[in-house]
Amino acid sequence: MELKPVDIARKLDVGTSALRHYEEWGIVPPAQRKPNGYRIYTEEHEAYFQCIRAMYHGFGMATVRKVMPMIQQNNFTQALWEVNKVQAELFQKKQQAIKALEILKPDNMESFLKKRNKKWYTIGEVEQEIEVPGSTLRHWEKEGLITPNRDLENGYRRYNHEDIRRLLIIRTVQSSVFLLDIVRDVMEKINERSISEARKITMDSLAYMDYQIEQQLRGAHYLYKLINLLKKKENDSS
Repeated sequence: MELKPVDIARKLDVGTSALRHYEEWGIVPPAQRKPNGYRIYTEEHEAYFQCIRAMYHGFGMATVRKVMPMIQQNNFTQALWEVNKVQAELFQKKQQAIKALEILKPDNMESFLKKRNKKWYTIGEVEQEIEVPGSTLRHWEKEGLITPNRDLENGYRRYNHEDIRRLLIIRTVQSSVFLLDIVRDVMEKINERSISEARKITMDSLAYMDYQIEQQLRGAHYLYKLINLLKKKENDSS
């Protein structure tokens, strides 16, 4: 069955230029052309486009661009594990956000810091305390979000309680907004001793994650439909 690009675009509520971009990116199979140069799309192309649009909202285009070539190469299981990894990462972020929301209660924040009775912490110790990789801590420093003290004898980074407080807030904010420019703007508005804004962002983040998991399941459903269509096509041709 031949399908016109405009019909698929209208059904998916996107422009035909988006369909062309997907083809140029290699995330759908190349379309055959009519003598006049117009593309000829098939039921298989439509399933690809539907899957891409459904997965985009829950997984993001970066994951879509990684998974769709796997599908074209019939690496179905590899694609499913890639999707599963993203879902596992979302679950981990949700658990971190729930933990952060609890820590960011004023009394709990003070209790959290009081239990850390050292004056200075190394980057390795901070990495363990707040569950953020050292590479991320160094990147935040490079971006100007945190400026740890330096040991005068060896030049190593050292963090105090206020640094840890700030890092907890940065981690919480970034888990919800992702872009460091936005994190920087938010941090400028947050006084180091006022964390109500960080708690609000965390609660908004948790609400968004609930929306995102629904979108991921919808995307996974369309991915499953696409895989079944391709398997059926392969069986019919063998």
